[in-house]
Amino acid sequence: MNQPLTIAQCATLACIWEATIPKPGNVHRGADFEDLSYTDFLLSAVAVGPVLETAAAKGVGRCVLEAVARTRQMVGTNTNLGSLLLLAPLCAVPRERPLGEGVRNVLQNLLPSDAHNVYEAIRLANAGGLGEVESMDVREQPPDDLLAAMRAAAGRDLVARQYAEDFQQVLSCAAPWIREGLANRLALGPAVRHAFIRLLHEFPDSLIGRKCGPQTAIAAAGRAGQILAAGSPGEEAYEYAMGDLDFWLRSDGHRRNPGTTADMIAAGLFVLLRDGIIEFPVRME
Repeated sequence: MNQPLTIAQCATLACIWEATIPKPGNVHRGADFEDLSYTDFLLSAVAVGPVLETAAAKGVGRCVLEAVARTRQMVGTNTNLGSLLLLAPLCAVPRERPLGEGVRNVLQNLLPSDAHNVYEAIRLANAGGLGEVESMDVREQPPDDLLAAMRAAAGRDLVARQYAEDFQQVLSCAAPWIREGLANRLALGPAVRHAFIRLLHEFPDSLIGRKCGPQTAIAAAGRAGQILAAGSPGEEAYEYAMGDLDFWLRSDGHRRNPGTTADMIAAGLFVLLRDGIIEFPVRME
């Protein structure tokens, strides 16, 4: 397309696509949760786009807090905290700068106000399964150094790990793996699903780990590996294994929802949209 998408459009579309494309264990247009619907994700995506457009001017922390507040005005539960924590630093990179060096610069220049605002956003979102930790707990007084807090959490939370490692897994795994699928002539839906399975296998899902324990997250990663071993997207054994994983993930009251992996997909889609890599019109399935 000749006219590039705005940052707001990239962010909104990334969130809409992430929610729309069916993925094992996640909400999508054919599968709601009891307390969370596909429509909730669409409303949230529309609500946060204009806020994320202002990330470069307002800063990461204020942007995350405002986006969470806008979301809570539209829906009654947390739909997007993880995605916002990933998208805000990416959206704060000036359009003329490459994302790799740009996001590193954004992270290195975070202020105490960013930490305070992010902690307030986490409390406002009322994210599930956070538990308690010995240091830098979100229920306590926020630290002045957001990066230090993220480094402390990086071993148990993949979103925090992106802050600690300059978005390494978003820029070197999530986005390239989706792009690889598209290069192999997959439609966007299968390309995203395959990248999702690769991420789930390589990085046990943080949300599952918090809600169900690390062993369940590791079990989910192992089941994702079985899909990869079964074949390629579209092959009968691969698709059968995908359905089996979807059933298993949904069989415990949605507590096994791989939400962090979905957040990584949203960030990866934003990267590809922001850099004009996804060509329009898009073949979805």
